[in-house]
Amino acid sequence: MGTRFCLCFRPSNNISNLNDSADIEAGKENGKYWLPEFSLDQLRAATSGFSSHNVVSEHGEKGPNVVYKGKLEDGRLIAVKRYTLSAWPDSRPFLEEARAVGRLSNERLANLIGCCVEDDERFLVAEFMPNATLSKHLFQWETQPMKWAMRLRVALYVAQALDCCSSKGEALYHDLNAYRVMFDQDGNPRLSCFGFIKNSTDGKSYTNLAFAPPEFLRTGRVIPESMVYSFGTLLLNLLSGRHIPPSHLVRLASKCLQYEPHNRPNFKHIVSALVPLQEQTEVPSYVLMGIPHGNIPPKQTVLSPLGEACSRLDLARIHEILLMIGYKEDEGDQTELSFQMWTDQMQERLNFKKRGDAAFRAKEFASAIDFYTEFIDRGSIESGTLFARRCLCYLMSDMAQEALGDAMQALVRHPEWPTAFYLQAAALKSLGLDNDAEQTLKDGSSIC
Repeated sequence: MGTRFCLCFRPSNNISNLNDSADIEAGKENGKYWLPEFSLDQLRAATSGFSSHNVVSEHGEKGPNVVYKGKLEDGRLIAVKRYTLSAWPDSRPFLEEARAVGRLSNERLANLIGCCVEDDERFLVAEFMPNATLSKHLFQWETQPMKWAMRLRVALYVAQALDCCSSKGEALYHDLNAYRVMFDQDGNPRLSCFGFIKNSTDGKSYTNLAFAPPEFLRTGRVIPESMVYSFGTLLLNLLSGRHIPPSHLVRLASKCLQYEPHNRPNFKHIVSALVPLQEQTEVPSYVLMGIPHGNIPPKQTVLSPLGEACSRLDLARIHEILLMIGYKEDEGDQTELSFQMWTDQMQERLNFKKRGDAAFRAKEFASAIDFYTEFIDRGSIESGTLFARRCLCYLMSDMAQEALGDAMQALVRHPEWPTAFYLQAAALKSLGLDNDAEQTLKDGSSIC
């Protein structure tokens, strides 16, 4: 069974004016918007049977969901978001949400192009963005920092997306952060459409925000002005890479982060403030980003020392490198730990981690597995590095399947961490899945 009809939109490179003619026309009938429904068989074929190798994102404690990379028969790349049945037990509100977001299609979004409700399955299908997230380009490419002109362009494009969607009645965007901004084949920033879908578990919606605005802490509710606050935190991310940020953009971020919602600007004002700040507007985004484009041949795979060790299954060398890395990747989580260290229960739990680390250094891998497992099983705070270390312990103990599971958990915690990809490749190689291991090594090397 095929899709009921196709959605089309016409992208534009106009930087100062967002072209509303990009709205879906093929999905509009008698004044109502419709969204194509894919069959389960189509999505299964597109994702190689929902292969774990095609997982590009996995998160959500209350309503866990997975995003797969897929390829349709016509060659289009897609992002397929799979929800659990417990998140949306009733298909009707799920379809209502999907159709509402589908009608928002425009050039500043990674657009929703379809959905699937079949048996107990719930899926959203969006355009796939091949050039990673803003988080990766801002925080993980120290050797190639994002150019200032591109940071300004990101701020403008995201503001334009939110302004356009707000004008169409979708003023609330859930969990706006650097992971929600992705780059298309031309290097242009796009805002993920998935953020407009309500978070849900057991059929009840809930709010999930990376940075909670004051009104949410006071009332537990979000309002349109809360999105401005979230945008202000995104501006701070963009500013943080500039040694001496220009004062006018700092003032804009400060206005967005005002304590009282009524003191914050709306997105029309934000867009008007950002447009005259743009630089090098004639330069394509892929040039500013340093992204290969057109017929430029792909770069040769170059592995880091850890990647080389994983490709050879040199477990002793992997152990040495993981010890040298330490818990650097988890540095952002240390504050979360510190708030809980005052309780006896948390202190006892941290002792298991310390004992696990000591056993790991001493190459007592069976003991390290036991201590790390106690730490993980006793609470909700999880460390990507800890999963990476237990993964190696499992490999040392000839438990490749368990090692693969921990490598995937490390990837869930840090979706763009090369170490997690490399350890996943080592586990796949141990399981005899050499082709999958080779591709995973390439994936890891591409984000080093």
